[in-house]
Amino acid sequence: MDNITASELAGFGVGTLLLCATIAAPKIDSFISATQRRSLGMCKRCGDLRLIACSTCRGVGSVKVGGPIRFDFMDDVFRSLGGGESDAKTTQCTKCRARGHFRCPDCSTS
Repeated sequence: MDNITASELAGFGVGTLLLCATIAAPKIDSFISATQRRSLGMCKRCGDLRLIACSTCRGVGSVKVGGPIRFDFMDDVFRSLGGGESDAKTTQCTKCRARGHFRCPDCSTS
């Protein structure tokens, strides 16, 4: 790395910035959503749906069974691009009992 140019250094900087923005995007989105729901008088957790998606299966009701190396992100991208179903085996989610959601603890009791 003795002969690094200013353009390469700028490229590394922009790449680092984009990586950090990609990692932080879900947290920023949830913060903005909660703020908007609060300003509209809705439940800030579920948006008055009274249901929250399961964090394990992400609302699907089934989880992929895999070995020590899992490519969940790549499988999701493959399916979203119209690649059909991946060859990963799935099983029912034990956390939500294959329903994919829970009752909202903030507003479902009232």
